[in-house]
Amino acid sequence: MIAELAAPERRRLRDRRARRTEPEPGPAAVATGRATLVDTVALDGDEAAARWLAGADLEALAAESLARLNRVLHAHRLSVADPGAHEVLREQALVVRAGYGGGEQVAEGRWTEARSLSAARGRGRGGRRARVTRPQERLVALLGGRDAPLVCEELALRARTDVDAGRDREAALQLRAAFDAALAELPAYADRTLLGERLDALAAARKGVDDAALAALGGGLDESRTREVEHALRRLEAALRARVAQGL
Repeated sequence: MIAELAAPERRRLRDRRARRTEPEPGPAAVATGRATLVDTVALDGDEAAARWLAGADLEALAAESLARLNRVLHAHRLSVADPGAHEVLREQALVVRAGYGGGEQVAEGRWTEARSLSAARGRGRGGRRARVTRPQERLVALLGGRDAPLVCEELALRARTDVDAGRDREAALQLRAAFDAALAELPAYADRTLLGERLDALAAARKGVDDAALAALGGGLDESRTREVEHALRRLEAALRARVAQGL
């Protein structure tokens, strides 16, 4: 179940007229949402539920629930054809709870007993993303015009999103586009010490990427192809890090 909390009144949202604003306005009220995922396996009474909660791996449960929620959001994105709809990260949650309750309780996002999980640490999906090299320096360089965003960077991020979500076919096709762009864009920076060998690794991985994309078009990837896609994506991510590793 997904619910909207503390939302502005709809009649105010429909009013598109510009209004006078004070020089130092207070923070605007914003709507927040609550997503509740309910396990269909019933527990035998409150005592059994309490034992389950005390012994459960809540971090693993949170990760599994987030993956399920993102599958729902991805299906929603396709069903409404809205490119602005997107998946969510653990770091975006104001609070994450795991608990148990009766049917009517959990249907309303309430519980008999619950535990609040600590805030997620690290960046990326569950902290699994490889470390970004010089992010603040890169941001300043991009905003100041001393560096340019590469097409392959955006395509690699899209491929990573698909890999992390288990969308193997989409990942394979997205990765092929990312490789095409990378092998066109990155040679201009080949004089940077760490990048040269990375480009050789990308060239070596190219055939496997093409084969995986063809398999995706043909209906699906087997386990070995899926591993090959993820390995090739890691090589591309390493090449992108190498481009900025020595500074801008």
